[in-house]
Amino acid sequence: MRAVVVSELGAPEVLRLLDIPEPLPEAGEVTIDVAYAGVNFAEVKARSVGYRVTGLPFVPGVEVSGRIRAVGAGVTGFQVGRRVAAFLDRGGYAEVVRVSADRAFALPDELELRAAATLTAVLPTAYALIHPVGRLLPQESVLVQGAAGGVGTVLGQVARLAGAAKVYGVVSHPDKAAYAKEFGYDEVFVGDGWDQRLAAATGGRGVDLALDSVGGDTWQRSLDSLARYGRLVSFGNAGGAPAWGAGVAELQERALSVASFSILSTAALAPDRLRELTAAAFELAATWDIQLPVTAEFPLERAADAHRLIESRSSTGKLLLRVSGD
Repeated sequence: MRAVVVSELGAPEVLRLLDIPEPLPEAGEVTIDVAYAGVNFAEVKARSVGYRVTGLPFVPGVEVSGRIRAVGAGVTGFQVGRRVAAFLDRGGYAEVVRVSADRAFALPDELELRAAATLTAVLPTAYALIHPVGRLLPQESVLVQGAAGGVGTVLGQVARLAGAAKVYGVVSHPDKAAYAKEFGYDEVFVGDGWDQRLAAATGGRGVDLALDSVGGDTWQRSLDSLARYGRLVSFGNAGGAPAWGAGVAELQERALSVASFSILSTAALAPDRLRELTAAAFELAATWDIQLPVTAEFPLERAADAHRLIESRSSTGKLLLRVSGD
């Protein structure tokens, strides 16, 4: 089968399309004929600096959609040909993937495979950030860094469905601001100085919940932008800054809370919790008109171009690799 393989860390050029053996399911596993694979910033970091990589060579990719190809011993509830989405440790940039059956999720009939490739990472992440981790209450306000990205565009919608009174976003370019406002944001601030504009928009009060995927100085400024009793949730470090943090005294003054969330860690350490989050996310997608915006699609052999687009910081929405396109 064809797969995109990383044999050495480095620039996008290290993503090479090779023929490798097709995986076979072991007990408790299924294999999937991949239709689409999601492209995520975590995979860019894995390719470039070895983020969460346990050894070389490896096939990147943590989320796919497709159809069950084969079922291992002891697996129930899946038949060959069943449409599914799956969350992987790695391996998604390939024509066939092998995954534990508890990380594969049957798709509702109304959800097409193209959109489903965004479900297992993006929508459960957004759901977790707004609900069990961020604990958003009706009529509270939300701030989202990276509002035009794959998670950001969904966060605006999920926050609105949860009853947020105001949803604010931050992006790096004016074109991204116009795009993000289509997905539930009341105001979107561009570039440096966003914190002063947010303070003006909130009358100096700040926001109840801030969701940060950038880290570093942006994380600190997000913390400073919280209202009394506000919560800050970190879900990434796209800026690559050293570890950040806040002292107890800094938090106590306004009774602030700090938390974090990683869908990758949840999948590895709490698979039952991942299934709960995914079920809730699927229900949200099936019940409400949540848009899962795919803004660019590349054939498997052009995975390097997808990574270049992410690294250019000019992309919006979600990027996919088209494997079979079924």
